[in-house]
Amino acid sequence: MSQLLDVVDIDKTLQGQSPQEILQFAIEQFGNIAISFSGAEDVVLVDMAHKIDPDVEVFCLDTGRLHPETYQFIEKVRDHYGIYIDVVSPDGSAVRELVQEKGLFSFYKDNHQECCGIRKIAPLRQKLLEVDAWVTGQRKDQSPGTRAQIPVIQDDKVFARPNSSLTKFNPLANWSSKQVWDYIRSNDVPYNALHDRGFVSIGCEPCTRPIGPGQHEREGRWWWEEATKKECGLHANNIEK
Repeated sequence: MSQLLDVVDIDKTLQGQSPQEILQFAIEQFGNIAISFSGAEDVVLVDMAHKIDPDVEVFCLDTGRLHPETYQFIEKVRDHYGIYIDVVSPDGSAVRELVQEKGLFSFYKDNHQECCGIRKIAPLRQKLLEVDAWVTGQRKDQSPGTRAQIPVIQDDKVFARPNSSLTKFNPLANWSSKQVWDYIRSNDVPYNALHDRGFVSIGCEPCTRPIGPGQHEREGRWWWEEATKKECGLHANNIEK
C-alpha cells in the first residue's frame, strides 16, 4: 500500500493510543513497512512489533564508526528474536574520498553534517526507496530543540520516492525515557551494554560520550556543537523552518 493517508486527522486519533496500538495500525495499513533500529527505543519497537507480526522488516545503519558494544547489540537482538536485520552500509568510495580529503575526524572541525550525510543519510535514503512506510523510536522529550513537536504519524517528504509518498510513524513520541526503560526491564528486552556505563543517546563512537547527573540525554551527542541542532539528518524534517 502506497496511498497517501490523511496523516493530520489520523495523528489526532493516534496521539491518544498506546505504542502497540499505533504499531498495529501501521503494520495493518502498510505491508511494505520497516523499523529503523539502533537504540533502546528502537528495540522496544522491535519487541512490540514482533508480537504483532514476527516477519516485520527491521534495518539498521552501519556507519563503520559504531562502538564494538553496538555491533554486539545488533547481534544480540538478531539472536533474541530470531529475525533478519538488514544492515545497511554507506558507499565505500564516498567514505574513502571524505577520509582521504579531510581525515578521519573532520567533523570536530567543520560540524558533523558532512560525515553523517555520507555514512547515514545517503544509505538511509537508498533504503527508504524500497518501502512505503517506516517506523522510528523518536520521542518528544529526547531533544527539546528539535523533537518537541513530532507527531505520531507524518508524511515524510524528505525521503519519499519521486512522485510517491512515504509515511513515517513515531509510536513512542509521547513516551518518556522512564517508560522505555520500564518496558525493557519488564519484558526482558536486550539493550546496548553502553547504557550501563552512562551512555544514554548512542551514535557513532567518536561522536558519543556518557553524560553526567542532570545533563539532558542529547548532551552526549556532538557535544562540541550548538545544543539546538542535535540531529544528524535522519529526521531532517524536525529542524525544517
